[in-house]
Amino acid sequence: MRRETRQISIGNVKIGGGSPITVQSMTKTDTRDIPSTVEEITRLEAVGCDIIRLAVPDMEAAKALGKIKSHVNIPIVSDIHFDYRLALEAIGQGVDGMRINPGNIGSKQRIKSVVDAVKERCIPIRIGVNSGSLEKDILKKHGSPTAEALAESALRHVQILEDLDFRDIKISVKSTDVIKMIESYRIISEQTEYPLHLGVTEAGTIKMGTIKSSVGIGTLIAEGIGDTIRVSLTGDSVEEINVGIDILRSLGLRKNGIEIISCPGCGRLEIDLMKLVKEAESRLSGIELPRPVKVAILGCVVNGPGEASEADIGIAGGRGKGMLYKEGKLVRSFKEHQLVDELVKELEIFASAN
Repeated sequence: MRRETRQISIGNVKIGGGSPITVQSMTKTDTRDIPSTVEEITRLEAVGCDIIRLAVPDMEAAKALGKIKSHVNIPIVSDIHFDYRLALEAIGQGVDGMRINPGNIGSKQRIKSVVDAVKERCIPIRIGVNSGSLEKDILKKHGSPTAEALAESALRHVQILEDLDFRDIKISVKSTDVIKMIESYRIISEQTEYPLHLGVTEAGTIKMGTIKSSVGIGTLIAEGIGDTIRVSLTGDSVEEINVGIDILRSLGLRKNGIEIISCPGCGRLEIDLMKLVKEAESRLSGIELPRPVKVAILGCVVNGPGEASEADIGIAGGRGKGMLYKEGKLVRSFKEHQLVDELVKELEIFASAN
């Protein structure tokens, strides 16, 4: 059962309150380079990104946000550190959300000026705490960036906003350490009803970052904790969305799309399975389906029927033959080189019928 949380709106996207878990990313372009930033966001939209965050290091970047927003379709969130003037400019440019820690932007008057502006525009704030940015007194108290320290820091920032009667808040308490990350979110989930943004910060390369994010984010979501996620990878931001969506699909929480399952291969393998899977992934990527569909791709006609029984559609090949299964039952046979063509044909029929 999912944890019950308050609901906020980032543009037209609902977070928390039982809404579907959303997948976010952050642009890797220079925000001041408007064409490149728009191009990156457009690619992310195409693969299912729900919300995009942009770094705002200076006033030129803040002033670019409005033009960028006018060319994209998903909500944009400004990522701001320390300078309240950048926050005010971002608000004026029409951002849909803001990542800023109020305790880091100076005097109470400066904090109030930002809170008053976001209140007027109905813009939520994400408090984002991570293991590399804890306050000195909290670090001294706990001795290191422990899970308890992360939670305490986040709640300190929350209190600042609540004292100004602002509650359109979501929280992240990220760590590079997966165990600390999991525990910090568990702690914060017991102490507040605000929606939570999950992520393992600085997770690493596509390979290791995928593993760490899948373990950390997947564990929490399986426990009912989390309302929106961001997979942080060193590489193309499109991969962040692909991994994030696949995490949700693996837990049965993505409501459309194709999930490919394939055998690892063994001494009975009778086909170039890796090539087959890559071709299928490429050709199926553009097919829109109204509900999740499991597709099994198997390299052995001996074990194919049994292993395909858990999938909606399965293909198996070898010895020059190809077979297509639906719900574990053989539908038709054909030549091995027709495997992907027949699979695509079947899914296109399914898409048009629904």
